[in-house]
Amino acid sequence: MKQFAGFVTGFSRLLDRLAGLCLVSVMVLIITNILSRSLLKRPILGTYEFAGYLTAAVIGLALAYCAVQNGHIAVTFVADRLPRRAQAWVDAAMNLCAFLFWVLAAWHLGSYAHSMAVNGVVSPTAQVPFYYFIYLIALGLLALCLVLLVKTIESIKKVVLHR
Repeated sequence: MKQFAGFVTGFSRLLDRLAGLCLVSVMVLIITNILSRSLLKRPILGTYEFAGYLTAAVIGLALAYCAVQNGHIAVTFVADRLPRRAQAWVDAAMNLCAFLFWVLAAWHLGSYAHSMAVNGVVSPTAQVPFYYFIYLIALGLLALCLVLLVKTIESIKKVVLHR
């Protein structure tokens, strides 16, 4: 289990770095567009589209590593008042529910990307197929699912060990 958890953490960290690269790409694209528009009087075609797609990729790819670090907001003022075993049950149930939700979200997002690829849907301005970005976000959600799976297993271990 430790090897699997280590793999999931490493993969999440890799996707987080890719998210950082996407964020830097958005900044470079916008700055280049501003300079190109003001100095050369020629804006970069599709800047708004690419900035939106890359920003969505940033969010999708960074979710898993945020979950690894427990960087999300958790309201636990009720659960903290419960006994340790009950807290472990709540953690296990919540992690399992989150895992199932994100598996379904990733599946439907991948299915949506596939239908866009089959139908040849492209962006309106730059005429670029954007299903690649949707697949990238689905990959980020699958990584989040792996993190939640590890957390679910760890929560279940706590339930079993607190007997």
